[in-house]
Amino acid sequence: MGAVAFELPWPPSLNHYYRHVGPRVLISKAGRLYREAVVARLRGLLPKPLDGPVRLLAEFYPPDFRRRDLDNLLKCVQDALTFARVYHDDSQITELHAYKREPVPPDGLAHFEIGPA
Repeated sequence: MGAVAFELPWPPSLNHYYRHVGPRVLISKAGRLYREAVVARLRGLLPKPLDGPVRLLAEFYPPDFRRRDLDNLLKCVQDALTFARVYHDDSQITELHAYKREPVPPDGLAHFEIGPA
């Protein structure tokens, strides 16, 4: 199987994806809503999760010109792709290319290509 391409909504930053409740770290409401949106968008994209090493290309088009850390966006997406059963675990990613592009107002978006490494 070759690579597949898809677009997802703009992800919450890592700072908004998790929340701390006492000693526990939980996925926030925004994080849960994002994961559900990813599952809905990718339903039926792959017949089964990818096995073995995975290559991921990620292009992030922010909603505006505010400063954002690229690495904060990646973890949320990788977690959501695991939850959506695109692959078994994000530890399978052995090749990763990430880019922050020009803004696409008003909501931004994220474009991905994923396939065997």
